[in-house]
Amino acid sequence: MMWEPPRVALLWCPDWPVTAAAQSAQVPVDAPIALISNGIVHASSAAARVEGIRRGLRLREAQARHPDLVVLDYDAALDNRAFEPIITALEDLVPGVQVLRPGLCAVRVRGAAGYYGGELPAGLFLAGRADDEGAGGARVGIADGIFTADQAARRTGAQGNQRVHVVQAGHSADFLAPLGIGLLDDQHGPAGAVAIVTLLRRLGIRTLGDVAALPADDVMSRFGAPGARLHALASGRDSWPVTPRTPPQDLDVSIDFEPALDRVDQVAFGVRAMAERFILDMTAAKLVCTAIRVELDSDSGELSERVWLHPRSFTPGDVVDRVRWQLQGSGEVGLSSGITKVRVAPEAVDAIGNHESGLWGQGPDERIHHGLSRVQSMLGHGAVLMPGVGGGRTLHERQQFVAWGDRLVGERPPGQPWPGQLPTPLPGTVFSPRHPVHVFSHGGASVAVDERGALSAPPVSFSATGTQSRTLTAWAGPWPIDERWWSEDATSSWRFQAVDETGCAWLLVLDAGGWWAEARYD
Repeated sequence: MMWEPPRVALLWCPDWPVTAAAQSAQVPVDAPIALISNGIVHASSAAARVEGIRRGLRLREAQARHPDLVVLDYDAALDNRAFEPIITALEDLVPGVQVLRPGLCAVRVRGAAGYYGGELPAGLFLAGRADDEGAGGARVGIADGIFTADQAARRTGAQGNQRVHVVQAGHSADFLAPLGIGLLDDQHGPAGAVAIVTLLRRLGIRTLGDVAALPADDVMSRFGAPGARLHALASGRDSWPVTPRTPPQDLDVSIDFEPALDRVDQVAFGVRAMAERFILDMTAAKLVCTAIRVELDSDSGELSERVWLHPRSFTPGDVVDRVRWQLQGSGEVGLSSGITKVRVAPEAVDAIGNHESGLWGQGPDERIHHGLSRVQSMLGHGAVLMPGVGGGRTLHERQQFVAWGDRLVGERPPGQPWPGQLPTPLPGTVFSPRHPVHVFSHGGASVAVDERGALSAPPVSFSATGTQSRTLTAWAGPWPIDERWWSEDATSSWRFQAVDETGCAWLLVLDAGGWWAEARYD
């Protein structure tokens, strides 16, 4: 029996990143819009492209071409979130939707064609349903295989039946023949397709029909499996299967209170059964939850929402504790009226197998975890703190404390560039508070630094108040630290590294308050 390729309907939402960002920012989609990623145009609307604003253009140049250009940040997560309602709506009509990327999905069209009276009516119905969910002019291509259906969708119009392009069964090769060979890129073909396409162009092969006319055995022997794959695509023999996605399981739980509860202990008692059901559902799905989102609705219409983290994984008691702490206003202002609804949703999950304890337990670490969690449960979320290293220019700025179980997130993220910060290796001991010291020159005078960074004299010794003087055998610096130079509260200091006669290295700082020993290299 001859193999028949599956008939595929591919739904394409033109300029989907722009559509999603415009809807989120409440900007008209027909406005000149550019999505920016790292200072480069990632995507642009049709109105912006008329002005010559294309992908890869620098932001300054794009704004110069259109002064009224609407500039928005590109957010890949937003693309996925905004596309989810469209996928859900299509799954209600046709089962087995495969998401290729946000704004592009495929489905087997045989069942829909039989139900709606043909492939064209089925395609029009899918496009209309997507538009109802905010797709903004969805197009549909129907053909033998995903690759051909994708090319058909991109050659549709914006009006009426032109929004659906149907390539008749068995005519894929004829449809693809006049198209350019550049369509066989790494996105549609195997890895390394661009290199093969470049070589074929040098050989004078310009269209997909030219590729299909080459002997398949010769292409296989010259380019291997990747070349054979490209030859099959150009010939309309697309063997990509439509792989339906598995809809995510809804693990959110909620409870309504009628009448509203205005006491913390009442709400905590009310959510206990809900917390147990939440953890049981996670276990049944072979998952554990390492972060939850708690939402509290009040009788006056207030909403309190917060994401809570856990050093390991949540238990029912841990969920109840987080609800109680949020009601008490830990880290934010508490609600001023009774609670009408509590909702708990998993924010981050992991496979349950990654959190199983060993055959003989986990020893002291397990006891420490239970002990700290118990203290935190009794005294509150901020009662147990852990040290961490954040961002900043000085060592004291980089010292941060975070509640047990939370991640280090704050105003000074360590991943950001901090010009003037101390390079590695860092000192082993940081004095808190800093020790005041005196740094002397050969004549016994105090060493100073002028505005241009020049020393009044080389440092030869230093001492803390009431201690014996230490002779310096080596020193380096000064390195300036200028913070907030543009404001009235600007500060500046000079950093030195010095080694005394015992071989101990010190970090010395000179600022408006004098000399300080900030740290010691152990």
